[in-house]
Amino acid sequence: MSDRDNLSKRAIPHMTLSNPTTHPVLPSSAYAAPFDSSAGRFAVTGTAILTGGTGEIGFASSRALLQHGLHNLMLFDLAPSADKVDQLRQEFPQSKIEVLPVNVSDEEDVTRAVDRTIELFGELNALVCFAGIVGCVHALDMPIAQWRKVVDVNTTGSFICAQAAARKMVAQGSGGRIIFTASISAHRVNYPQPQAAYNASKAALINLKSSLAAEWATYGIMVNSISPGYMDTVLNEGEGLKEARDSWCGRNPMGRMGLPEEVAGSVVMLVSRAGKYINGADIVIDGGGIVF
Repeated sequence: MSDRDNLSKRAIPHMTLSNPTTHPVLPSSAYAAPFDSSAGRFAVTGTAILTGGTGEIGFASSRALLQHGLHNLMLFDLAPSADKVDQLRQEFPQSKIEVLPVNVSDEEDVTRAVDRTIELFGELNALVCFAGIVGCVHALDMPIAQWRKVVDVNTTGSFICAQAAARKMVAQGSGGRIIFTASISAHRVNYPQPQAAYNASKAALINLKSSLAAEWATYGIMVNSISPGYMDTVLNEGEGLKEARDSWCGRNPMGRMGLPEEVAGSVVMLVSRAGKYINGADIVIDGGGIVF
């Protein structure tokens, strides 16, 4: 019998939606202040992993999470910045901060790193995926190897990390938060630069976020994404990008690029108690550029 003939005999699995009476959550005792207080509403606790954690946006978000009460921070980065890790340790001596060199597109590497995080901290409550790469090249000229690498890191790498983290969260039975970094490129085509692979990889993350939000809510795992616009970081510096920067800012209602700190607030909200009923959402952080 052919594979086509077998299609009519298959049975598909069904996802299970959450039961409010058994929905796993962190107990209120995990937080120092009640939820309906200024100190408790945006409180963060437990352990978080940030991939691409020593990049500029990852670093700003790490600081913000620690400021809001995060106890343990694990940074995954392919080439971690020791200076930034030292900065965090000096500023937050009460928190435990570790870093591991991790290739997010390597399943075994990610599994080992997540296992090590549990060994060091005993729990995992949040994952924020910042690791990603971009490549600006005309689609007619793009080597397939480059296409695959962009998708492998940005999309597949995010799923590998989310799956490894979610498995630990399910085993713990106390829920968790997962945040993907999509992009305005997931919502519209950027101008003037051609970057079809990047745009496709980020658009895929938006749907992946929604799919996992549907599947994993029953375990108390909230899955969301953020979509930053153009950020004023080293990646967008240099005289060679001046014309593009002028175009980006000229097409934005606020007339400028964003700052890494302006992304961090949304990350805190989604990881904190304030985000406990936010699931399957995408937050666009672009100064209004997406309205055009």
